[in-house]
Amino acid sequence: MAQQRTGVATFKGNPITLIGPELKVGDTAPDFKLNRNLLEEASLQDFSGKVKLISVVPSLDTGTCDAQTRRFNTEAADLGEHVVILTVSVDLPFAQARWCGAAGVDQVVTLSDYKTRSFGEAYGVLIEELQLDMRAIFVLDENDRIAYVEYLGEMSSPPNYEQAIAAVKALL
Repeated sequence: MAQQRTGVATFKGNPITLIGPELKVGDTAPDFKLNRNLLEEASLQDFSGKVKLISVVPSLDTGTCDAQTRRFNTEAADLGEHVVILTVSVDLPFAQARWCGAAGVDQVVTLSDYKTRSFGEAYGVLIEELQLDMRAIFVLDENDRIAYVEYLGEMSSPPNYEQAIAAVKALL
């Protein structure tokens, strides 16, 4: 059974249990298999050689997740082709595509953890009680070493956008 971390995060003030390890700066990021759509998968290797900002959200159809994804979509324009921003949620790929189209989000790659929740477990963000991925930010260098990580203590709080973007820029 995977490691459980209880009492480290809340949802609207109520404690939640996170499954998986707490990754740290300097760790090698775990590989993953996430869905781009129902049939096509993506792995960490698909983004090899790029700086990666992985923005994890519980669901794009909530206010904070919507704002987070729009913000990183806007920031992407100034970061260049050497950077890729990935947004990971357990939303179905259909819902992700619909949301991106309606929101005009076109600089962020959305990936779905809906099938196995294995990304959530490997990155320590799977919420046992809700089967959603907890809000978090991971910045990886071109060799997949974690250069920045932010696990949010409260699921409904936004991440520190400025620190995450500064961590990306420090790798360029």
